[in-house]
Amino acid sequence: MPAESVAGPEVPRLTPAEVAERRLTFADLLLTRSEDDHPGLLFEDSRWTWREVVRECAARASMLSALRRPGRPFHVGVLLENVPEYIFLIGASALSGATLIGINPTRRGAELAADIRGVDCDLILTDQAGLALLEGLYTAVDADRVLLVDGSAWLDRVESAAVQPLTVAPEAGDPSTRLLLTFTSGSTGAPKAVICTTGRLAALGAINYCSLTRADVTYNAMPLFHGNAIMACWAPSVFSGATFTMRRKFSVSGFLPDVRRYGVTFFNYVGRSLAYLLTAPESPLERDTNLRVVFGTEAAPRDRDEFERRFGVRPIESYGSSEGAVVIGLTPDSPPHSLGRAPEGMGVEIHDENGRQCPRAVFDDQGALLNAGEAIGEIVNTAGAAMFEGYYRNDSATAERIDGGTYRSGDLGYRDAEGFFYFAGRSGDRIRVDSENFSAAPVERILARFPGVRLVAVYPVPDPRTGDRVMATIQMDDDAGFDPEAFGRFVAAQPDLGTKWAPRIVRIATSIPVTATRKINKPVLRTESWLVEDPLYLGDGACHYVLASPDALADLRSEYELYGRAPS
Repeated sequence: MPAESVAGPEVPRLTPAEVAERRLTFADLLLTRSEDDHPGLLFEDSRWTWREVVRECAARASMLSALRRPGRPFHVGVLLENVPEYIFLIGASALSGATLIGINPTRRGAELAADIRGVDCDLILTDQAGLALLEGLYTAVDADRVLLVDGSAWLDRVESAAVQPLTVAPEAGDPSTRLLLTFTSGSTGAPKAVICTTGRLAALGAINYCSLTRADVTYNAMPLFHGNAIMACWAPSVFSGATFTMRRKFSVSGFLPDVRRYGVTFFNYVGRSLAYLLTAPESPLERDTNLRVVFGTEAAPRDRDEFERRFGVRPIESYGSSEGAVVIGLTPDSPPHSLGRAPEGMGVEIHDENGRQCPRAVFDDQGALLNAGEAIGEIVNTAGAAMFEGYYRNDSATAERIDGGTYRSGDLGYRDAEGFFYFAGRSGDRIRVDSENFSAAPVERILARFPGVRLVAVYPVPDPRTGDRVMATIQMDDDAGFDPEAFGRFVAAQPDLGTKWAPRIVRIATSIPVTATRKINKPVLRTESWLVEDPLYLGDGACHYVLASPDALADLRSEYELYGRAPS
């Protein structure tokens, strides 16, 4: 049922300017809710007022402070689904001055262990499911520092700590204290942890891009280890006093019932989420909701159109890097397939490899880009360096993003004569599937284990709707054939293969193009895409591969045409 406002003492109201001028932290925002009896958190059949949310956060902050060890970073890894405990731990970290690290459960094996080791985790909080992922891995975290939050021992700790008075650690009052580390991936395959200070998260909440109010009911089904969930939904909910609702995992069948049950007015999404929601049978109840704002990234224009037709709400889109230094948002007059415009005062430009502005894009009558060679360059923010707080323990990667006062996104794009930006791909070997970023290198290392493989190259090709698909070109030994069933079994059995990493298109080539230095020439492979004469095998996402027939390839081409994307 919809959340109902509860009368209570007047809650302090802050403006974004006040948050910046007073150098407030996320702990400060949270404390404005400490006497607020308005509904704060709804999850399944449970509900907490904002006052109760702050009390739960404070109890865990007391527990974390007791677990803090001097002389080392207080980094708390959290390996959980979207459960209230996760929310309480974010608040606890803000109050105790800890750094919370959202561990990505889609990673596996050695890659997962390396993520954890690379951010100096001192403590891991997880449940039985997360513990199973960690089994046998060397994380450099002492066994007695891996605590389960889904058992009676944890609840006893919480109950004991709840009687303590609410206290705020000195570190929590410093805006420069690291509050979050959120993982991303670069072209080399080494994971990078983006720093988000407590001051920055407070500022992001205060920006309140979608103008949420206390009367709103927000809904998040995106994973909390992603910045989108925290920065686009949770932080603005704390700032505005809106009621925050949450689902354990994204669910197509559960979406509409949740929206109606809780009286949801706002939800956030990433990547293909809208496309998945539109696979549900159309229902007249889709128009019988309180939805007023839908905000996300990377949905296909056709999916935004269809969502608006069915639900009566037009999704608002924005392009932004995890590092927080580039923002581009759709406007009502944005052309189809564009990213939109940058906010006034943000110096977003397209630069060539020498740091010069690229010429504006020129299109033919059918909308085809005529000067791609000179118009496509890197998306940068000429005043963005100060907005980027760096990667944890990765000075070289941080330096790659900074050029004087300019922030370099590493993403490619172009800009038309009217100032609208378009996305043109990702530099290097980065791949983005369902809004998960990862690198080709670790996938290649895994596929190279398949018996008979001589060479393997993994790279992104455009997905018909949004983001990328993983494509692999494999050259087998002369005496080895390619068995798609055996390959599928092999891929499914790899313990360190991320859940988004399995190739959807496999090309079997007699030779792989190389450069003069004998390196695999991936630009050629990306350009050729799957438009080749070599045998192609299509995967279904469940590690089943079949030889692509002419009809299957024709259907695939039609899907690209339907959504206005090119296969290469």
